[in-house]
Amino acid sequence: MELFILHENASGYLMAHVKEWDQIAQDSPAVQQACDDPTRFGQIVGFRGFQPFRNAIEALENMEGIVAGESTALLRAFLDQNLPKKRKKCHLAVADISLGKDLASYGFPIIADKNNVNELVRACRVHHKRWAKEPCPKDLNKFQVGLGHSFSRGRIQFDPKRQDKPIQQAIALMDSLDKNINLFAMRLREWYCWHFPELGKIVTDHGKFAELVQVIGLRNTFTPDRKPELLVALDGNEDIASEILAAMKVTLGQDLVEMDMMNIRRFSDEVIKLTSQRRNLSYYLEQRLKAVSPNLQAVVGDVLSARLISHAGSLVNLAKYPASTVQILGAEKALFRALKTKGKTPKYGLLFHSSFIGRASAKNKGRISRYLANKCSLASRIDCFLSSTPTSVFGEQMRQQVEERLKFLTDRIAPRKNLDVMRAAVGEYETIRLIEEKQDKLTVTK
Repeated sequence: MELFILHENASGYLMAHVKEWDQIAQDSPAVQQACDDPTRFGQIVGFRGFQPFRNAIEALENMEGIVAGESTALLRAFLDQNLPKKRKKCHLAVADISLGKDLASYGFPIIADKNNVNELVRACRVHHKRWAKEPCPKDLNKFQVGLGHSFSRGRIQFDPKRQDKPIQQAIALMDSLDKNINLFAMRLREWYCWHFPELGKIVTDHGKFAELVQVIGLRNTFTPDRKPELLVALDGNEDIASEILAAMKVTLGQDLVEMDMMNIRRFSDEVIKLTSQRRNLSYYLEQRLKAVSPNLQAVVGDVLSARLISHAGSLVNLAKYPASTVQILGAEKALFRALKTKGKTPKYGLLFHSSFIGRASAKNKGRISRYLANKCSLASRIDCFLSSTPTSVFGEQMRQQVEERLKFLTDRIAPRKNLDVMRAAVGEYETIRLIEEKQDKLTVTK
């Protein structure tokens, strides 16, 4: 059985013919030294053929095909030309598994276990310059760098309209901020409540508590005529302001010196800054989602839609997932544990944090989770592949459908048909698109 090796590189495709090879001893030092020596390696493997790329565009197209696990017409023609006509009497070793599966679908005799020829593939990568002297460019390193830059540029600019990377960073930063705010705020509460313990029970919001620490300071120096300052910090809540003033008169807290209060003020200022940053980040995430995935945002909200995109890796990946996968995103460990122990599989993952799941009864949580995952999957595909200006029309209609499904499960109120809902959404979308086209024409005319 003849063995051939396919090696892909930046300059083209190379095929080698194995003359003699000991698969069992391939990991021994003697065999590895023989593969490193050009003369001795030439006795083991012979040159079969080389197909150079004519230009950088052709090289980039073939590289993208290999990365995607798809063979190009150029590669298949090269294999047809150099492999024996009787395919049953030969094997072809390919380094990339996905590419090998694609070639096997075209009838090429791909070897099943490439581990037996790993050392040969490595040696072909080392010695291919000697075999393909004429077709290779003079400076192969520059050719490889140029091809790498072109490929990376294409991957980055694959879909410039879908800037979903900032969303992933924003939601990760938001999680970090939440942890830090909770940690610092609890430390601030414990510290300041030695001086004014009643304030911690009256005000539960961390940001408001830090602002009140700045306003009140040492309670002994705070007078009732400064009540307007309290109202500003409390957004005009007269009842809480009066309750705080009354608690100051009967508080059981200990006295603090000015140095203690100075450090508490500095610490509370940091909590206020973190809270403000968290608020600004939330607004930024909302605006970014409106531009990237408005329909998914309309269905499940800002935070959950950002978590789904981040967990999937990108909006494109999320759009490729079926609804059954979207339903259990975030519950992979529970799923595999259930499959291993043959127990019950999880009904939901990240979708558990949706308000729809919380409002559903225990017996309907799985049903509404399945329905919500279906709508999330459709919304993400619309956001990903809709070429025109992003709009949340479809997402808003889908959210209403989920509401109607929830009412149907609880009160048995029949929901609208999906066909009617989508027709209404398409009609509304066409109206918005025509208005935008008219506005664009007026802008060009001016």
